[in-house]
Amino acid sequence: MTFSQADLAQIKWSLLTFLLTLAVGGSMVFLSQKFAANAQKSRRDAQQQLNDARSKLTAARDDLENMATYTKEYSAIQRREIIGDEQRLNLIEGLEALRKRNLVLDFKYTITPQQPYKPAPALDSGNFDLRLSNMTLQFELLHEGQLLNFFDSLRHDMNGWFILDHCTLERSTNTAAQLKADCVGGWLTLINRNAK
Repeated sequence: MTFSQADLAQIKWSLLTFLLTLAVGGSMVFLSQKFAANAQKSRRDAQQQLNDARSKLTAARDDLENMATYTKEYSAIQRREIIGDEQRLNLIEGLEALRKRNLVLDFKYTITPQQPYKPAPALDSGNFDLRLSNMTLQFELLHEGQLLNFFDSLRHDMNGWFILDHCTLERSTNTAAQLKADCVGGWLTLINRNAK
């Protein structure tokens, strides 16, 4: 079959309609593919947001459980006056209460002003600044057990956190006391940086 110039005039409107339909159909296919690609990208983004939200929810639940777990411990440490400002008057009153219990024949003490504490080896103290008030104690004792009982009472009956560094014992020339002890330690306080 051959087409002539005269045949073209008769089919020009049909050919034009066909070409127009082909262009519109091609455009529709292109636009629908673009729309499908955008929809898939939107779906992936929404899925990622959902996954992120689930992760945050899980982390928040874990934080809530951790807070419930550690709130009691944190509160107990606060009540023991380990966290917060040093309660020096309470320390002195506690030491005088120990003196009245006659756990040792006699003791004297000195407490220095509070200073930043840098433990060796260094440790990560998180949100807390470590502060230490150095303390020296001189004891008159009948026997070594009195010294152990004194420090046991100091740790259990007084608020605060006492760190014993070292003690030296020697025989006493005093007739009432058999031993003298010189001890060095300090009261540790944790200052919450976020509470300042």
